Order: sequence, then structure tokens, then C-alpha cells
Amino acid sequence: MQKSVIKKGRTVEEAIEAALQELGATQDQVETKVLEIPSSGLMGILSKQAKVEVSLLPQGSKEKAVEFLEAVMKAMGIEGKAHVEEKEENLLLVTITGDNMRYLIGRRGVTLDALQYLVSLAVNKNAEKYTKIILNTEGYREKRERALKEFADKMAQRAIKTRRRVELEPMNPYERRIIHAYLQNNKRVVTVSEGEEPYRRILIEVKR
Repeated sequence: MQKSVIKKGRTVEEAIEAALQELGATQDQVETKVLEIPSSGLMGILSKQAKVEVSLLPQGSKEKAVEFLEAVMKAMGIEGKAHVEEKEENLLLVTITGDNMRYLIGRRGVTLDALQYLVSLAVNKNAEKYTKIILNTEGYREKRERALKEFADKMAQRAIKTRRRVELEPMNPYERRIIHAYLQNNKRVVTVSEGEEPYRRILIEVKR
């Protein structure tokens, strides 16, 4: 994206407006320098136009996330909008709305997880502080969390009933954290993770 433009106009305001249109920005997103002010010559005829330099301000984490996601959706031919909410310091919840969101979710959320990782890279590139990104659409994260907890309950009951260790299928770190945290409340089982990514999995064992 172009970062700075120089424009001329009959007035300073006209020159600034032309620059904003070219940058695709609003007044609060830019810094403006007036290089030349307009002046009139003989008989009031304009002899010199206004000249301004308009530069985009450095993007914050929210702006980076929105710009990256909307560029990805455009490339995929998906019409959608990204909405960013700062849940706490250095934690952004990014919610995407639009049609055909199933293509952004993918099987078991694989595409959504990959996109979340890429957004995190884009947002944190050259950043002084790390910002955690949680990407969601159509309530997928909440639905998946409920399903994981129900699954964890079933597997914990199997371990208790059989008195044998139960191995779960490989999961990403986000989903493993949900199960570990949830089963901490179960006084009869303990969970550990085993293996290397992307095949790392949870083991559920009965407490001795």
C-alpha cells in the first residue's frame, strides 16, 4: 500500500481530499504537511496551487489485522468484514462476518487456525510487544469448545471405567489447552500431552 502522496489543488482542502482518495484513507489516519499555499496573481487569477504531502500514520494491531484479513478474503473471492475487539491488553478477538464462512473454517477449523496463525504473524511483525490473536466466525470457537468438553467428559469416563489410559487424537495447542483446563476440575483423572507437533496428543489417566 502506498504510504505517502503529494497532491496539488486550488485550495489546501482540495489537495488534501485528492490525497485521501488516492491513499484510501480518512483524515484521522494520516499526517498532513502543507508544502505550498495557493496564491493569486494579477487580476485575481490563481498563479500557484496549494501543495500538500499526506502520509499514512503507522498502523496499529487492529488496523493490521483488518487489512490482512480483508486482503486474504478478497484473494479468495469471499465477501466479508473483519471486526476487531480488544478483549484485554495485547489480546485481540477478530470476528469475521459474511457469506460462505465455511470456506474460512475448513474441516475441524484447520483453515481458521491457519489463518489465525498468519494474522498473528502479520500483526506482530516488527511490533514491540506481542499481541495474541483469536480469530472467530459464525461462533465456531464457542461451538468447538462445547464439543471438545463433551468429548473430554466421555473420554474421562472411559478411562475411569476401564482403569486404563486413554489416548486422544492429535490436536492443535489451542484445543489441547481447552481439554487440559476443563479436566482439571475432574478429581479422578489427570491429563498430560505427549509427542511432537503436529502429532502431539493428550493422554487421560486415572489418578492413583
